[in-house]
Amino acid sequence: MMATTFTLADARDLAYLIAIAGFILALKGLSSPRHARQGNLVGAAAAALAIGMTFTLPELRNSGTNLVLAIIAMIFGAVIAVPVARFVKMTAMPQLVAIFNGVGGGAAALIAIVELLHLHFLGLQPAVYVTAEVLLGVLIGSVSFSGSAIAFVKLQELITGRPITYPGQQVINGLVGIVIVAMILLALVTGSIAYVWVILVLSLVLGVIFVLPIGGADVPVLISLLNSFTGLAVAASGFVLNSALLIVAGTLVGASGILLTRLMSAAMGRSLPNILFSAFGAVITATGGEEGDAARPVRAGTPDDVGVLLAYARKVVIIPGYGLAVAQAQHTARELAEALKARGVETFFAIHPVAGRMPGHMNVLLAEANVPYDELKEMDEANPEMSTADVALVVGANDTVNPAAKSTPGSPIYGMPIIHADEAENIIFLKRSMRPGFAGIDNDLLYDPKTTMLFGDAKDTLQKLVTAVNDA
Repeated sequence: MMATTFTLADARDLAYLIAIAGFILALKGLSSPRHARQGNLVGAAAAALAIGMTFTLPELRNSGTNLVLAIIAMIFGAVIAVPVARFVKMTAMPQLVAIFNGVGGGAAALIAIVELLHLHFLGLQPAVYVTAEVLLGVLIGSVSFSGSAIAFVKLQELITGRPITYPGQQVINGLVGIVIVAMILLALVTGSIAYVWVILVLSLVLGVIFVLPIGGADVPVLISLLNSFTGLAVAASGFVLNSALLIVAGTLVGASGILLTRLMSAAMGRSLPNILFSAFGAVITATGGEEGDAARPVRAGTPDDVGVLLAYARKVVIIPGYGLAVAQAQHTARELAEALKARGVETFFAIHPVAGRMPGHMNVLLAEANVPYDELKEMDEANPEMSTADVALVVGANDTVNPAAKSTPGSPIYGMPIIHADEAENIIFLKRSMRPGFAGIDNDLLYDPKTTMLFGDAKDTLQKLVTAVNDA
């Protein structure tokens, strides 16, 4: 029998297979807050392995210029990305996801174009299916790039987070889409590369006008959808480059992104088309000032009084929201929970799926403060216990506890699953003011006779509550 030789190409394919398995295991780990850190590390290790083995390709290994350019690009990217990722505030995490995702989509589009140019430079006429794959990568990657850029500037408040609309908007969007389809067909029929540049420009425009009418409350859902688009663009590039690794990795990102988008839509009680085309959050209906609307008075309390109530309660449910993240109050919230548990008070955190700006935002924030995982209960697990809670302590949340979702047909959030804070015996609301949340609508829970308002910075107020509980 002839002995088989294990070549470098075989080693590379084996490494890619291991990397693919690592990506799948990473997604499995990321599905649970308890194992998310390990999942992230596994995914990073798999990516490092795949990148390292890519340097064994003859195109890089035997070309000094390409090798040097690749290394320079990696160093340049690391110099930008590492400090940004390390020092970004948790409240800015969605913006970070958006911009990183957009860069990925843009890279996929550029790779597709460069490969097509390379084939034309060699005088080769690519097969129709190859051209189709390139055009698909250009379209999806460009939409993801420009759309993610607009999502970033909206969340960063460089432009208004409210929907930007104008007459005939949907018609214009449709016309741009139709022209892109026509350009793709012409490119496939004629084989002319000139149409690719037209498709690139129109796709960038489509990404911008697609995202502009989406309000700030819905931008996180949009980011998840654009993340799925980037995955599909990467998969298309994988077909162009004949890379099974890119095909599988892109498909995993695309599939997980669309699943997350559906979960977020369900958590908001709305369909994806409604989120994308309804210009949700365009109108603010709240009229209350710092201390509430004079026509609808609210009951304001003091930290000392609320601290006594908390100290002598049997069960306290803490419901965090984006305001907690803005105030960086996660550590103080943990201190309050520990102070209550020391007095024998049953305490846990109720987490809404879209609390904050991204799914898992609150879980990561509280895990960062070393809150035990078993004290973080998801909405479906927490709601059955709300009716037996003595106190629901709402910290910076608004829309996710708004009873209009249950009781007001016609409300923009009607049908959205919420945490049933209104069922608790007492409701303590920590807010800076009476302004509405992302949805831009008033919250009747603020005016409930059971509700006591504590106005001020969440971190400062929670610290006063810790002191009051310890002194009670």
